[in-house]
Amino acid sequence: MKQEYSLAHLTVLGCPPPEMTYIAARAGYDYVSIRPIYMGLPGEPDYSLAEKPQMLRQFKRALASTGVRVHDIELARVYEGLHPTKYLPAMEVAAEVGARAVLSSIWGGEREFYLEKFGEICDLARPFGLTVDLEYVPIATVNNLAMAVDVLRAVDRPNAGLMIDTHHFHRARDNAADLAALPREWFHFAQICDAPAEIPTDRNEMIHVLREARLYLGEGGIDVAEILRQMPRMPYSIELPHIERAHELGYAEHAFRCLETAKAYL
Repeated sequence: MKQEYSLAHLTVLGCPPPEMTYIAARAGYDYVSIRPIYMGLPGEPDYSLAEKPQMLRQFKRALASTGVRVHDIELARVYEGLHPTKYLPAMEVAAEVGARAVLSSIWGGEREFYLEKFGEICDLARPFGLTVDLEYVPIATVNNLAMAVDVLRAVDRPNAGLMIDTHHFHRARDNAADLAALPREWFHFAQICDAPAEIPTDRNEMIHVLREARLYLGEGGIDVAEILRQMPRMPYSIELPHIERAHELGYAEHAFRCLETAKAYL
């Protein structure tokens, strides 16, 4: 069975979804993983497709003309004060363009609060045929494998899943062998990249690598192969932001090299 790959939006964040889709097609990706939920982070473009009908039409034309599909949308964050219904317009767009999943992560609140809100996101996504895949992030509230597993077991929704990002997995100092014991039905896709083996102790440095300086597979010190070995076969979304390379090479060449090096490594 052919390994399938998706181009994650953070890898080419300067490209709106239509342009991103054409880049993905030329580089040889099967899918795109888009960011139609605007988070308002400094310097982040707003690709709220539900509020941008012209961009949505252009995106649909790009999908139709290239044959590239949409794998997942992001990011349905859980944070204090969240009303999960704010994600409904993005979920409607996701269903409209044939996406499979909504990526979620937990950034605030006590356990009872974030369990309730994550469960609500799952319930909202289910009628659209979408899974909700929980990504733990080393600088977030739910920041390691054990905490993510606790959420999924407690919430117990049929469309909830676990999304492993190899960067975050390594930074959380998790053990790849622990993945083998988890329910196979939790795994719908994974995000792959490499990074230096040394784990930053400074939060700002962690954020810098996470958002701007990840490495091609095989270039860093993460044992990506061992992490992937413990999970079932599934699509891999290449989330590999590297600002300097994107500026030097251009987004199209950077996206191509992300895929080329991943295939060579795997």
